[in-house]
Amino acid sequence: MMSRVNVGVVEPERLGETTLPDGRMLGWAEWGSPGGVPVVLCPGAATSRRLGFGADAVRALGVRLVSVDRPGLGVSTPLPGRTFEDFAQDVRQLAAALGLGRAIVVGFSQGAPFALACAVAGVASAVAIVSGADEVAAPEFFEGLPEEVRGLVRMTATDPEAAERFFAGFDADAMWTMVMSGSSAADLEVYQDPVFAAAYRRAMDEAFAQGPHGYARDTVLAMGRWPFSLSDITVPVDIWYGELDGSHSPDNGATLARRIPGARRHVVPGIGGAVLWTEAERILRSCLAAGNGG
Repeated sequence: MMSRVNVGVVEPERLGETTLPDGRMLGWAEWGSPGGVPVVLCPGAATSRRLGFGADAVRALGVRLVSVDRPGLGVSTPLPGRTFEDFAQDVRQLAAALGLGRAIVVGFSQGAPFALACAVAGVASAVAIVSGADEVAAPEFFEGLPEEVRGLVRMTATDPEAAERFFAGFDADAMWTMVMSGSSAADLEVYQDPVFAAAYRRAMDEAFAQGPHGYARDTVLAMGRWPFSLSDITVPVDIWYGELDGSHSPDNGATLARRIPGARRHVVPGIGGAVLWTEAERILRSCLAAGNGG
């Protein structure tokens, strides 16, 4: 199947591993000019640093896109029991090492709460949440969730260690099947594009290269109550969802936007979770405007 869009996915222009002060390694990939405006990508669930977005837009807009492997995924050193605060501190230290300053941070899918944690911690100059995994454990959502999801939320709240063991039963094949079976036809045009599919599968395979525990820890953190206050965010936040997205947020980010002061919500017609790739230039332009105070 041929995609109706230019998926904007190419091999990273630069790959690196940075040693953090505690001796752990954090892996990253870059696209664009080394002197461009820094944009840090928190990738989606169970994907590695290698899956970027909007390669043409990155170059045209003068962006330095840096995608980061969270601990235990890809090549980044595991950190058992890590927290959102730990990740924000990792990004702070990576930004210092790479000369990024207070970068714009993009959180895609399960990367969303990690990007928001960076905003709360003062690490980000602006944030874009794209197809964000919402706080499904929040009281306003819980009763309306499908029973299977409610069960996982309950387990995460009452026995997080058991939940982490459960999520550690997933692998790259299971993740691929879950994404493909839960996607709209419009998203599948993107995901089944040969170039995109190859890059996506490679990123999933790399994410599980050290085993499933990095993904499992991410998922327990994302599915639990988020231990930070969204009302404390003072930087610009743009929230993007495709109108056909039925898996990331119960209300396509409407409640999430209301909880973040000044957040701007964008719902894109005719697409679902693949909006990061179909609307890459719009998302990046909005990020740059927000980062410049526009």
